[in-house]
Amino acid sequence: MPDKQKAARKAASPDKEEVRVGVYTCHCGGNISHVVQCERVAKALGKMPDVVVARTDPSFCSDAGQAIIEQDIQELGINRVVIGACAPSLHEQTFRNTVTRAGLNPYLYHHVGIREQDSWVHDGDPEGATEKAVRLMAAGLAKARLLTPLEPIRLGAEKGALVIGGGVAGLRAALDIAHQGIRVTLVEKSPFLGGRMAQLESIFPTDEEPRQLLHALIEQAAAHPSITILTGAEVTAVSGYVGNFNLQVTQHERGLSEELAEALLAACEQEAPDNFNYGLTRRKVVYRPYPGCYPSTPAVDWEHYDGRPIQVDGKAVVLKDKPQVHALTVGAIVLATGFNPYEPRQGEYGYGEITEVVTLPQLIRILAQVPQGEPLIWNGHPVRDVALIHCVGSREIEGVHTPQDDGQVNNYCSRVCCTASLHTALELRRRFPEINLYELYQDIRTYGRGHEEIYNQAQSAMVHFLRYRGEKQPEVAAAPPGDTHPALVRVVDTLTYGEEIEVPVDLVVLAVGMMPSPIDALVDMLKVSRGNDRFLLEVHPKLRPVEMAVRGIVLAGTAQGPMNIQESLSAASAAAAKVAALLGQGRVELPPFVARVDESKCDGTGACVEACQEEGAIALQTFQENGHEVRRAVVTPANCTGCGACVGVCPKRAIDVQAWTLAQYEAMVDALAMDIPAFAEAEK
Repeated sequence: MPDKQKAARKAASPDKEEVRVGVYTCHCGGNISHVVQCERVAKALGKMPDVVVARTDPSFCSDAGQAIIEQDIQELGINRVVIGACAPSLHEQTFRNTVTRAGLNPYLYHHVGIREQDSWVHDGDPEGATEKAVRLMAAGLAKARLLTPLEPIRLGAEKGALVIGGGVAGLRAALDIAHQGIRVTLVEKSPFLGGRMAQLESIFPTDEEPRQLLHALIEQAAAHPSITILTGAEVTAVSGYVGNFNLQVTQHERGLSEELAEALLAACEQEAPDNFNYGLTRRKVVYRPYPGCYPSTPAVDWEHYDGRPIQVDGKAVVLKDKPQVHALTVGAIVLATGFNPYEPRQGEYGYGEITEVVTLPQLIRILAQVPQGEPLIWNGHPVRDVALIHCVGSREIEGVHTPQDDGQVNNYCSRVCCTASLHTALELRRRFPEINLYELYQDIRTYGRGHEEIYNQAQSAMVHFLRYRGEKQPEVAAAPPGDTHPALVRVVDTLTYGEEIEVPVDLVVLAVGMMPSPIDALVDMLKVSRGNDRFLLEVHPKLRPVEMAVRGIVLAGTAQGPMNIQESLSAASAAAAKVAALLGQGRVELPPFVARVDESKCDGTGACVEACQEEGAIALQTFQENGHEVRRAVVTPANCTGCGACVGVCPKRAIDVQAWTLAQYEAMVDALAMDIPAFAEAEK
C-alpha cells in the first residue's frame, strides 16, 4: 500500500489522530453559485481551525467531483468531510459512497444543504446568501469535528415476502420475487384473483384480451413452488421490523366443499348486487365472478348470505364461515392494494337520479353483455347518441367542486381516463357505427406510448370533441317528457369561443378517475404514510420511487397512484427488485442513526419510554450493579427511528441519537452565532 494511503488509513482513526477536515462547496450547476459566491465561502472556511483543504467545483456529485474528494482523503489524510450542496436527500448516499471508496468511515461526513436553505430562498440577496452559506458551513464544520465512526445496524432477514393484493401488480411482484429464490405469500381480500383488470374486455393500446393475459400470470403464480396464495384473506395484525415482520392473516372459508360446490351454486336462490358488474346486475350469493376465474371453486358472499339453508338433493345445507388464522414471518412486505373507481355523488352529472347516466367502468360491463352484432339498448330504448364526460372525480378545483368525505378534493389527474374514454369511444364506433359520439373534456392527456394514436383514430372516426373549463362543468339534465332523447347535456365549448351547446343524448358516460383503496386499518397497522392525494406515499419519486418510509415495505401498482397496466407491471417489478436486493443475502443493514443510552448517566426514570412513539424501540430493564438492582433504558435499534423524542425528555442527558448528539447540536448552534472574522478577511 502506498505511503499516502497508509497515512490516510491512519488518519481515519480520529481517536488517535488530529481532526483534519476537507470542506467542499458545490456550485450545483449554477443553482448555488448564481447567488452564493462559492469562492468566498471556500476561502473563509479554509482559514478555520482543523480545515486542511477547502475547494469549490461546478458539480461535486459528478464522477470528476467525487474523484477530487477521494484524492484529498487519500493524499492529504482528510478524516472528516463537509460538503455544501443540494438537499441531503438527493446526494447524501452518493457522498457516503465516495468517502467509503477512499477508505474513510462513511459517517465521518456531514452534508449541508445550501441550495434549498440558502440560494433558492435568497435569490435577491447575494451578499446575505454568501454570509449565510459561510455560517451554515461553519456549523457543519463544528459538527464534523465531533463525528465518530459508526457502523450500520446489521440484522438477520427472513428470506420471505408478503404481497398484499392479488391484482396484476401483486401477481407480477410475487412472481418476480419468487424467481429470485425468495418464498412469497400472496394475500388477496377477495375470494378470487385478478383485481380490476379482470373487469376489462380489452386493453389499450394493443386491444388484447385482458383476462387471457391475466390468467397466464395467475397460472404461473399458482404453479410456482415458492408462492403460497391465500384468497379471501386479509392482514389483521402486524409487529416487528424490516427483515423480521410478524403478521397474522385471517382467511375466510370459501364455504363449499369440492363435492357440493356445483350443486350448491345451482341450487342457491338468494341474490346480491354483482360487484363484478358494478352493481348493474345481480348474482347469487354462491358465485363465480366470471367464467374461468381463479380459483375455479365458487365462493360464498358472506357479507350478503343471510344464513338460510340451501336445499340440495333433499338436504338442507347451511353454509358456515370458519376463518383460519395464519401466522407469518417475512422479511419484506409489498403493498399492491390497487384502487377503486371514483363513485360519483348522488346527483353529480345526474348520476343516481337520471337512469341514463352511468360510469365508464359500468359501460364496459354493459358492452360485455351485448352480443356481437346486436344493437345497444338501454332502459328499453335504442342508444343513438352518447356523451362521454372526462375528469369526473379528477382534477377537481377547491372551492368549485364538492369535497370528498375527508374534506379534500381530488385535484390530481387520474392519467388513464382520457385514453380509456377514447378507447371505449372507438369500441362503440366499431360495434355500433350509427351512434353519434361526443367527448367532453378539459384537456386530452394521452401520454403513453401508442396512446396519442388512439386520440388520432377517434378524431378520424368522427368523434365530436367539446372542450370545457374545469371551473365551468357540463350540466346534465333529464329531458322534458316527449323529447326525442331522455337526457340533455349542456356545455360551454371553448373550441367554439364560448358557445353554449346543448346535446340531446340517450346515454351519458362519466369517465371516472381512480381513488385509493379503503385500507385505513392496514395503513394504521403498518404505520405507513399517505400523500396529499391519499394514495400511499413513496420516500422520493425519483431516488426511491417504490419504497416507503417504513423500511422493508414497498409499493406496487396503483396503491401508489393512478397508473395504467403497463406502468403497474413496471412498478411491481421495481418493487420485487427492491425486495430481492434487501433479502437476497439473508440480512439487512440499517442506518445507525438511532438512540444510544449512556448507562453511566441513566437512572431509569422512564421518561424516555413514555415519550417514545415506536413500539418496542426503548424499554426499561432491570440489572444487577454492585449487588443492587438498577433500572436502565435499553434501545432496540431495529425498532428505533431516531426521532429524538427520548432525547428531549431525559432529565440526565443520558440519551443521544447517533450522528446527531446533543454536543454536536450545541457546537453547531455556537458556530451559527459566533463572529466569523475569516469571512471578512475573505473579501480582501
